[in-house]
Amino acid sequence: MKPAPFAYARATTLDDVFAALARHGDSARLLAGGQSLVPALNLRLSAPELLIDINGVAALRGVTVANGVLRIGALTRHQELGADPDVARHAPLLTKAVPWIAHAAIRARGTIGGSIAMADPAAELPACALALDATLVIGSAAGERRVAARDFFRDLYQTALRTDEVLVAVEVPSHAGAPCTVQELARRQGDYAIVGLAAQRAGAALRLAWFGVGTTPLRTPRAEAALAAGDLAAAQDAVAQEIDPPQDLHGPPALRRHLARVLLGRAAAALGGH
Repeated sequence: MKPAPFAYARATTLDDVFAALARHGDSARLLAGGQSLVPALNLRLSAPELLIDINGVAALRGVTVANGVLRIGALTRHQELGADPDVARHAPLLTKAVPWIAHAAIRARGTIGGSIAMADPAAELPACALALDATLVIGSAAGERRVAARDFFRDLYQTALRTDEVLVAVEVPSHAGAPCTVQELARRQGDYAIVGLAAQRAGAALRLAWFGVGTTPLRTPRAEAALAAGDLAAAQDAVAQEIDPPQDLHGPPALRRHLARVLLGRAAAALGGH
């Protein structure tokens, strides 16, 4: 199939983007990496009047560190994320997540901002944002606002972004030296996860962010507390109760609950001390 007809605009500044969004509202879509949007256009699951190409907006690029905070521009490609030394030092969870993302061709084009704004519940980077306690920097003509990752993901493919807003950057407090791991089970390398886990230690605390088990990435606080206390069996029992996975082509909810227990055991071993 081919997409429905649409107009095309290439933005070079955020002001260009905000002006186009003000004129077209919900009938416009932003084009970054296009790895989710273009297939949706071709299948006519999305039929915008205007496509706003934001790849030329320099303000959306770059990785910087200041005052213990890692700031990642929304247009940072997956492969750039995986190769950046500041990311590897301050948010190694992201470095570990990148090889799990689809295939090399997709990692060469896909962006961290696009993945998080898309909010696919089986994607790695939204869960990593949750595990890292990231703050999402959102811009509009009215200025910037910041939303905690835990408040950003609302429902299936639904986020706190408004129609006149753009995800500008992801800010992560430094986790230099803190143990972390990404665990995932899929039918084939590059497939979406049946169940996935991004786990990050933060001092004495532990954050477990799951993907592929619900309509959004989600945390399991009872399992976190049990695992932080060193009780893996209790943590595995807790996570099986805290998640509410769907029944789909992969299998019944009981399958994902079992696989979540397996991944939690692997994560505990990877984090050490269990």
